[in-house]
Amino acid sequence: MSATAIAALGTRSRTLLPGLLVSAMVAAAATFLSEHYGAPVMLFALLLGLALNFLSADGTCKAGIEFTAREVLRLGVALLGIRITLGQIAALGWQPVAMVVVLVVVTILVSIAAARAMGFNSLFGLLSGGATAICGASAALALAAA
Repeated sequence: MSATAIAALGTRSRTLLPGLLVSAMVAAAATFLSEHYGAPVMLFALLLGLALNFLSADGTCKAGIEFTAREVLRLGVALLGIRITLGQIAALGWQPVAMVVVLVVVTILVSIAAARAMGFNSLFGLLSGGATAICGASAALALAAA
């Protein structure tokens, strides 16, 4: 690596580090709370994220939090999906798989229609419908980042 590339990497790391540390702290705290109080990790992560949302508005943590919300979250959602194998899906048979696909599509379409009826943008309906139909908060964040 050239000296310029190393310097750029160091600058990028210093820019992202505060937000990455905040995100890691939220993940660790959510995991701890989940293990001790029995609620889902994602619920605690959302609540802690809401409480610390002001850090993503401006300042030193913004770049790292945005990086975590885009890149790290996408990786996490992909890793979640890897846990389900095609063999497990095939073992269910075609009827449950078809029902899941139909229900996901219907949920998203109903959410888009409801958003339009309430005067919201169709993309808001897609986001809320996709989050509801697929897997909740992680899907919402992944869809929002996309």
